[in-house]
Amino acid sequence: MKPDPVIAVDGLTRRFGDVVAVDGLTLEIRPGEVFGFLGHNGAGKTTTVRLLNGLLSPDGGAVRVLGLEPVKDGPELRRRTGVLTETPSLDERLTGRENLEIYAVLYGVPRAEVPGRIESLLVGFELAHRAEEKAGAYSKGMKQRLALARALLHEPELLFLDEPTSGLDPVGARRVHELITRLSQEQHRTVLLCTH
Repeated sequence: MKPDPVIAVDGLTRRFGDVVAVDGLTLEIRPGEVFGFLGHNGAGKTTTVRLLNGLLSPDGGAVRVLGLEPVKDGPELRRRTGVLTETPSLDERLTGRENLEIYAVLYGVPRAEVPGRIESLLVGFELAHRAEEKAGAYSKGMKQRLALARALLHEPELLFLDEPTSGLDPVGARRVHELITRLSQEQHRTVLLCTH
């Protein structure tokens, strides 16, 4: 028997005036899958991620994510998901560690668990040796890895990655893809990966 889908979408539609951004999207994503959501810039991928997180209301269709209705159960849903946007906003005046510490508080990570989780993520994302440097001095690839670590701080069941390798060189892109594979295979996280 197949497990219930983590994401179940049937006929999802969203318009902005006369522009149809998402047009009758239907899909199912099962636990532990890495689902590639392909499309050119402007195809509606980011809009879909916002709809699935309850940040936008659909104009039509049915959506369930982690068994919840995104618009109605948005805050609860967002506590269980992690999001990496195409251009993640980091506070470049703070160190890598400080960026993670702030988000640990915002995500409500139990205080006793914060140091261990942060250290584990810094090591796992190969940032421990630069953790005390300001994020503004990081390369684009390091910033992407720090933003991905931030999205995982609260141990989300579902991860939305919007163009996670945008602007990275081939080595940086490969590292991010390896991290995504590890998340799925070793930690059994479900990943919706938007790319073009």
